[in-house]
Amino acid sequence: MANRVLIFDTTLRDGEQSPGASMDLEEKVRIARALERLRVDVIEAGFAIASPGDFAAVKAVAETVRDSRICSLARAREEDLDAAAQALKPAQAPRIHTFIATSPIHMQYKLRLPADQVLEHAVKAVRYARNFVDDVEFSCEDAGRSEPDFLCRIIEAAIDAGARTINIPDTVGYAIPGPFGSLIAELLNRIPNADKAIFSVHCHNDLGLAVANSLSAIQQGARQVECTINGLGERAGNAALEEIVMALRTRNDLFGLETRIETTEIVPTSRLVSSITGFPVQPNKAVVGANAFAHESGIHQDGVLKHRETYEIMRAQDVGWNTNRMVLGKHSGRAAFKARLEELGIQLASDQQLMSLFARFKELADKKHDIYDEDLQALVSAESVAAVPQVYQLLSLEVLSKTGQPPEACLRLMVHQQEKQVQATGSGPVDACFRAIEAIANSGTLLELYSVNAITSGTDSLGEVQVRLNEAGRIVNGQGADTDILVASVKAYLDALNLLHNAAERAHPQRNIDGV
Repeated sequence: MANRVLIFDTTLRDGEQSPGASMDLEEKVRIARALERLRVDVIEAGFAIASPGDFAAVKAVAETVRDSRICSLARAREEDLDAAAQALKPAQAPRIHTFIATSPIHMQYKLRLPADQVLEHAVKAVRYARNFVDDVEFSCEDAGRSEPDFLCRIIEAAIDAGARTINIPDTVGYAIPGPFGSLIAELLNRIPNADKAIFSVHCHNDLGLAVANSLSAIQQGARQVECTINGLGERAGNAALEEIVMALRTRNDLFGLETRIETTEIVPTSRLVSSITGFPVQPNKAVVGANAFAHESGIHQDGVLKHRETYEIMRAQDVGWNTNRMVLGKHSGRAAFKARLEELGIQLASDQQLMSLFARFKELADKKHDIYDEDLQALVSAESVAAVPQVYQLLSLEVLSKTGQPPEACLRLMVHQQEKQVQATGSGPVDACFRAIEAIANSGTLLELYSVNAITSGTDSLGEVQVRLNEAGRIVNGQGADTDILVASVKAYLDALNLLHNAAERAHPQRNIDGV
């Protein structure tokens, strides 16, 4: 491992802990397939004990993926470890990732246990996990605020108990690069059996330093880094996979380290995760943002034209911009459509689902000339939305908007199999539409987020809208896509209401479970 860094992706677990980022099983499997094409070393598929949905998702990913290790998180409790082991049974290369808090503040106020008992729980958990798998990872939750002496004690004991990966998480994003790197070096130097485990880091971005802290740790000997696509994660997010991978590749002169990541899959994977979670990527986001390789300044443009490396330290093609793009249109047949879906790692359950999706594709092709991969991903997401029992359905929409007059929306909806029509005015056309819906639904929810994202360029682009509703602490993301942004907005709002109405909708993973 001297010259190799393992990439541990936790988009499906920690990334999903972003409020409103909950994914269903089919969406998790789609992302897992993309991560496999990206060639990440470890996929943390979920927190098996958290809910039946999480258990099923870990199991489904374990059944599907063969080229990456599949991991489930588990607290240092036998019931957690049992659930993780059961969910991971189909995996070709399973890993159990168990953890316990080690910082004074967590041990005193959360665990309410003395340090010696925390150490006993850790050792017991690792030994118990080794009954199921050979590959056990142990994490010291809130290691960034833990005392180095205690970290040395508990890590040495965990390695003796059978842990082969030791994770040092900066759980609350408190660390600073220099001292955090020094902590990793201290642990590697002081722990007698440190050579028997791979040391890993898992950094949060509360101070905007997750990537910097991870790279500092790598420089000091960490050889696994835990990260997410687009830096997704609870609070301010996690270290961004794409930034860490490209930093190691671009500054190989400094790090001298390799990963096995297929970098041309970075942008496609980023866009897939954005589409499924409804979290748009900001234009100036490093590596995967729309402006990451754009040049506005005349001086920069002149330099790039003369010699690209004057202002570009990476090639856009190397991370997947404008590569492997097949453009489909209204004359494309079902075979070409199906083939492209398969190339994107999208597997359909039946011919009936293919026909339904192909019909949606044809409808879109009548509205816009060229259909790109991003459009196809959005269509598949819309098909998943349609699979949710539809209490609220849009039949028709008419909006009148004139300068100097409040916009007015007239909607025909199907509500509990009954057709209803309603009108409302608002401060804008979208506001008028939402007020009209609420005149019927009377949901009592709080609209926390309304986000519009053009999936591709051009005025005929398919627009994707995300609506986040909060019902007494229960958060759901609704999504809608259409070339008409008002229609997409209404679809997204109705999707959120349908999710709230269905009792099976999964609760936030952090509601009853603590994680790293």
